[in-house]
Amino acid sequence: MQRWDRIEAFVEVVRLGTFAAAASHLKVSNSHVSRLVSQLENQLGTTLLYRTTRQIRLTDAGALYYEHCHHLFDGFREAEAAINDLQARPRGILKLTSATTFGERFIAPLINDFLCLHPQLEVRMHFTNRQVDIIDEGYDIAIRMGTLKDSTLIARRICERREYVVGSPAYFTRISQPHSLAELAHHRCLIGSRDHWRFDVDGVRREVRVEGAWEANSGPALLDAALKGLGLAQLPDYYVEEYLDSGALVAVLDAYRHSDTAVWAVYPRHRHRSPKVRQFIDYLVEHIAETLPTQRCTARVS
Repeated sequence: MQRWDRIEAFVEVVRLGTFAAAASHLKVSNSHVSRLVSQLENQLGTTLLYRTTRQIRLTDAGALYYEHCHHLFDGFREAEAAINDLQARPRGILKLTSATTFGERFIAPLINDFLCLHPQLEVRMHFTNRQVDIIDEGYDIAIRMGTLKDSTLIARRICERREYVVGSPAYFTRISQPHSLAELAHHRCLIGSRDHWRFDVDGVRREVRVEGAWEANSGPALLDAALKGLGLAQLPDYYVEEYLDSGALVAVLDAYRHSDTAVWAVYPRHRHRSPKVRQFIDYLVEHIAETLPTQRCTARVS
């Protein structure tokens, strides 16, 4: 410990330019700082500073020693700041956007639970299936589905997401189940927010354009149509797994199921140290399995 005191005294004298300034910063006397630097020089067997009545000047050895040592104390200060930041209470307004159904069913309850723990925080939630520009529109976090496009945003994987092509048993009494992607052309496809479905063929992503007489930009409406036998639909797991378990829906084309998909929390790079952003995402990753139908969560940084 004594050696660190000597090094710190030397570094502060050089950084601040005088023994008096270093003593004031370290809250000790000038003589104590001078004594620590002299002890360090004796310990190293070399002169580190040339002292005059007006100024100090580094020797060659002093310049070399300072270059190696001052980074240590910069690191200490950064470590202390990081710990203080970690312990800081989230404050201000947390503004978040998410896809509508997933946000309403799974994200909103977790936000509400988080707010119970941190009542000093304010929350603004916006649920939409529109791709939101979170920087231009001032959001702290966006919850996004599927494969992410390259961007300057930081993304954290919060859980897996599987997509199924499903139909009802009543539908399959009228037309046989498809076993290849080409057979989709002979089926009534229920179209949601996109008119192409995603698959994997021998490890390669493929998009198949589908056609049908039914279209809506609503997941619940799409699910209802599939349950009533109006056609095939491609829907994520959190819509259909309970109906697959009960037999109300049947999954087809599982051999081609698109695997490169997940649920992500994305946020602007400059906000990654904000306590409200960091702590909520940590909370989300830790607890989202409690809200999902199955335990499919994996926390991973991308």
